[in-house]
Amino acid sequence: MDKIYDVIIIGGGPGGYTAALYCARGGLSTLVFEKQAAGGQMALTSQVDNYPGFEEGVDGFILGEKMKQGAERFGVETRREEVSAVKLTEDIKEITAGEETFKSRCVIIAAGAGPRKLGLSGEEEMTGSGISYCAACDGMFFRKKTVAVIGGGNTAAADALILSRICQKVILVHRRDELRAEKIYQEPLFSAENIEFCWNSQVEELLYDEKITGIKIKNKITGEISEKSCDGVFVSVGREPASELFKEQIAVSKEGYIVADETTKTSLPGVFAVGDIRTKEVRQIVTAAADGATSAHFVQEYLAEQTAKQG
Repeated sequence: MDKIYDVIIIGGGPGGYTAALYCARGGLSTLVFEKQAAGGQMALTSQVDNYPGFEEGVDGFILGEKMKQGAERFGVETRREEVSAVKLTEDIKEITAGEETFKSRCVIIAAGAGPRKLGLSGEEEMTGSGISYCAACDGMFFRKKTVAVIGGGNTAAADALILSRICQKVILVHRRDELRAEKIYQEPLFSAENIEFCWNSQVEELLYDEKITGIKIKNKITGEISEKSCDGVFVSVGREPASELFKEQIAVSKEGYIVADETTKTSLPGVFAVGDIRTKEVRQIVTAAADGATSAHFVQEYLAEQTAKQG
C-alpha cells in the first residue's frame, strides 16, 4: 500500500478503541486491527459492573461494539485481521496482516493479554472438550453438571459465581489458604451451597478420555493426592501478555509485558503500548481506556516534533 497512516493500532479492546477515538478526533488518519470482536477480552464478559456510567452494568460485547462505533464515527478504519509481522524500528513502521503490508508514522500496541495455561498434559487437546478459559462463554454447556475452577483471583471468583448458578456443583481449587479476590466476591462465594473449596491445592493431572472426567490435585501442605470427578475445568490462573510478535524489537519485562510508563511510550520512538500488554499495577477496562487517551496525546506530540524536524 502507498498510503501512510498517522497511526496504526494493534488491538481493538478498550485501550485500542479509546486511543483510536482520541487520535481520529485529533485529525489523525487511524487504522485499527482487531482479530476477534471489538472489545477484545472484554467482549467475553457478560456483565461488566466496574465501568463508569452504567448503573445496572453492561454486557462486555455491547460495550466493545459501542466503543468501536464511537471511534468509527470520527473516521477510524477497522480491519478484522490478525497482524502477522511488524517492523517498528524505522521512522515509517510496517504492519503485515494477511497478504498486505500497511505503513504508519506511529503504532499503538493494544494487543492485550490472554489466559495463562496450566501447562498440563492434555490441556491443549481437551480445550473445547472440557477445558475452558471463560465461564461466561462456555458455562451453559455444563448446566446441571460438576465443574472445577482453578484460581483464586477476581476472575476465578467471578467464574465460580457464574457457574454456581448454572452447574450442580463447583469445585474451587486454589493454591493458597485464602482467596486473592476482592471482598465483594467472597461473601456470595462462601454463601453458595454448591461450591466446594480445595485450599492449598494445585492440579497435578487432568483426567480424560474423549473429554474431561476429573482432576488429580495435590495438597501443598500435606502432600496428599486426591481425585475429583468433574465434567469441565475452567482455568482462571491469570493472564499472559500477547507480546510475542513485538519482543524482538522492543523492551519487555521478564514477565513479557511491554515496558512503558504512564506516558505509554515504549523503548522505540513512535511506538506506544496501552492496556493489559504494558507494565502497570492495575489492569482494568477503565485503566486501559485511560491509557488509550494518554497515548493519543503523546502520539500527537511525537508527530508534531517529527514535522518540526522535517520543516
